[in-house]
Amino acid sequence: MKQLGFPSNATLRSNAFDYSLIVVGAFLQALSYVLFLAPYKIVPGGVYGISIVLHYVTKGLFSIFPDGLPMGATALCFNVPLLILAMKKIGLSSGPKTIVTFVLISVFTDTLSYFCGTEPLVENDTFIACFYGGAILGLGVTCVFKAQSTSAGTDVLARVIANNSNLKVSNMIILLDSAIVMLGLIVFQDWAVPLYSWFAIFVYGKVVEMFQTENPNRAVFIVSKKTQEIKDLIVGKMGMRGTFLHGRGMYEGQEKEIIFTIAERKDMPRLKDEIKDIDPHAFISTMHASKDSPRPGI
Repeated sequence: MKQLGFPSNATLRSNAFDYSLIVVGAFLQALSYVLFLAPYKIVPGGVYGISIVLHYVTKGLFSIFPDGLPMGATALCFNVPLLILAMKKIGLSSGPKTIVTFVLISVFTDTLSYFCGTEPLVENDTFIACFYGGAILGLGVTCVFKAQSTSAGTDVLARVIANNSNLKVSNMIILLDSAIVMLGLIVFQDWAVPLYSWFAIFVYGKVVEMFQTENPNRAVFIVSKKTQEIKDLIVGKMGMRGTFLHGRGMYEGQEKEIIFTIAERKDMPRLKDEIKDIDPHAFISTMHASKDSPRPGI
């Protein structure tokens, strides 16, 4: 009879630390939206950029929400279907953490909005608001990334689109976020909106880059007798690509096929677990993938 496996103390500590980071990161992101960005109609791209626009557009439209649709609940309505789409199309190893992350951001955003209202923390200074708003947003996102999670939103949509095309995920994120920023221009009819919004996005990106010193990609080498099954996992199930390398064992001199692929750091736990399910004796080696060109097998 198979014994029930309980997580080790190290695993429990790691999970506790990750979820603590998620709570802090979610609160910081909500703080940025409520106190710095939304009061000045700064549209930082993503789902919350759309939510800020809808919040102002719907003011006085619904009697139940006289101040406009709540930003957190609106973002939640976008994030749930986006997450389901991502899980169906590309899988999402960080699914539980991602759900906790975007639910917490929504709850914190609407809670802060209720207690703090719509007044900006910094009066009559849009530049300071977008600078510190972008910086605090970047810190929040960094905490979430450190926990190997994501806040869903347009970045998962970008991954879905890029997965079925030759476009890079980073380029798709820029394209989608820019379209949302331009939506802010169309709705608010003010060129200051996109200019300040792009500056906030720039600051946010630089803060994430400063703290995310480790390359998010890993080079993975897999030695196994079940290369076809592992190939089906990597290409068919996880939506990744790879290359077969031919090698020969130094001890027995047997010819072997080695799988080489590039995986995102947050996908590594799932990749390792799935490979071990296929072949418990598989050998997996990883290293930093610095200065890497497009993924192998393209």
